[in-house]
Amino acid sequence: MKIHHLRNATCVIESGSSHILVDPMLSKKGELPPFAYLRHNPRRNPIVPLPDNASQILDRVTHCLITHSQKWGIELLTHTDHLDAPGKSFLKNNRIPVICPRQDAAYMKKIGIDIEVAPDYWQTKPLLGGQITAVPAQHGHGWTHHLMANGAGFYLELPDEPSLYISGDTVYTDKVQRALNEFKPDIAMVAAGSASLDVGGLILMSLEEIITFIQEAPNRVVANHLESLNHCPTTRVQLKQELEKRDLLSKTFIPDDGETITMEAV
Repeated sequence: MKIHHLRNATCVIESGSSHILVDPMLSKKGELPPFAYLRHNPRRNPIVPLPDNASQILDRVTHCLITHSQKWGIELLTHTDHLDAPGKSFLKNNRIPVICPRQDAAYMKKIGIDIEVAPDYWQTKPLLGGQITAVPAQHGHGWTHHLMANGAGFYLELPDEPSLYISGDTVYTDKVQRALNEFKPDIAMVAAGSASLDVGGLILMSLEEIITFIQEAPNRVVANHLESLNHCPTTRVQLKQELEKRDLLSKTFIPDDGETITMEAV
């Protein structure tokens, strides 16, 4: 398996002839508004461009997995850092079959996206000769997550490949811990930007929660959602320093934009 990291949560999982695009945010640098104006520097998003090799990687995409995209079908509440307008156009123009949480399927179909698989929480569905299971994701602590697009993480098992758990946008919960402990994924992917909005608490894991996630992960970890959005303050250097203090850096990949990670089954 190869994981081609593009930017933020956007990557392509390569397995044989299948190339699965995850959470396509394909906008040019600065095409989206800030996601926070007071608590963080109100830079327009994304704050970095797509890497130079993005087109080459995207040209091979055969499927797409979207962890979350919308709340109550209201366009203003869509999460454009996981599915933006260029991402929608890419999927529709290329007739890319999509995997998404059950609660997003109706919205996706309404905007003209082809849905192949839409599992409910803890439901396992066949996919590409293997299977995929949806895991609950809680997008924030306290009352905040009720306003967010609570989507799903996904546990992916493909033939002759390492198993992969993509946690999605979530804080650390007993459901996340259950996925790590029961599935024992060969690779666990964590959204590590520690995002917050102008009101409420964190909507992604704190640094301490990220540390717990990596400690609980039985094997290797990939940290993403870093240095791409104005409301995600955690940097790669900061995360590396914290992991070094706890002797966890050796099990954690923190890819640069455009970097490819090759993974073998454990």
